[in-house]
Amino acid sequence: MSDTSGTQSKKVGKFEAALLRPGDDFTEWDAFVDVSPQGCIFCRSWWLEAVCGEGFRILTLRKGGRIAGGMPLADSRKGPWAGLSMPALTQTLGPLLTPQAAGGPYSRLSSEMAVLRALVRAIPKADFVFACMHHSVTNWLPFYWAGFAQTTRYTYVLEDLSELDTVFTNIAPSTRNKIRKAEKGGIRVEETDDVDAFLALNKKTFARQGKTLPYSEDLVRRLDAACVANGARRIFLAADEAGTPHSAVYVVYDANCMYNLMQGGDPALRSSGANPLAMWRSIELAHELGVQYDFEGSMLESVEGFFRSFGAVQKPYFEVSRFPSRSARLAAAVRGWLMRR
Repeated sequence: MSDTSGTQSKKVGKFEAALLRPGDDFTEWDAFVDVSPQGCIFCRSWWLEAVCGEGFRILTLRKGGRIAGGMPLADSRKGPWAGLSMPALTQTLGPLLTPQAAGGPYSRLSSEMAVLRALVRAIPKADFVFACMHHSVTNWLPFYWAGFAQTTRYTYVLEDLSELDTVFTNIAPSTRNKIRKAEKGGIRVEETDDVDAFLALNKKTFARQGKTLPYSEDLVRRLDAACVANGARRIFLAADEAGTPHSAVYVVYDANCMYNLMQGGDPALRSSGANPLAMWRSIELAHELGVQYDFEGSMLESVEGFFRSFGAVQKPYFEVSRFPSRSARLAAAVRGWLMRR
């Protein structure tokens, strides 16, 4: 597909493919995100504008005048190479499909294959392409046929929060005990709008590991402002009776799901149980809002164990990548960056 401007389209199979850009009207796209099984906060135009600035496009497929599939594409540069990748603080970007139509397995899967194959064909040329799919996408065959590699990643999701007592009972005993210990020890969790207070704790978490923040503070503030404007975030701050901050949890959410986007804590105060208590308070909010809770997973062993302890369901999702230039140096550079995500 040529790198066209505006909404100029090109025929790809049975579809009309077009690239939407910053400044275009995203109303129809955002409405499509609302109905797609893969639609989530990370695919909305305002989120993309916050994390990418003007460095993104949205690939859409139309059939019969309506959007039949799509995939946000975030521009990325690694050294001399220009490609498409995942922006910071963004779990998944696509592909997005329409809800499954009536019919048997053959007709439904054939329709899905047609959309996925067209999307893959319509992706603009780039030195590298890297994307994470929503966990509801179980079919990456068209990407495989197009030369993509795949790595399976995992997240954890609390799918049913209707009975909060049952959810608490399903938490691992050790984590339940930490929550109770924090409550008895005078830890209180309150909501705050102080993003700088959150960042102070967030930086301490990475400093404990000998690392700096993997995203800029300006990006967090910009995204925070966008989330506030769209009524899509809460910050839970856990502090002791003296007012000393122990831990904080930053969540974002839409009409279907809440996401544990970031966490932070004071390493010297880890034994207080403030972190699991703050996490539990955010889960209670998800229950009140009637949405699922996605821990956003982690491939780090220690973090995975903590998320798993909340009794969530493990959800595999696909990370696909392609290096058309076949440069070993490029592949090594990009894969090294990806491993640090």
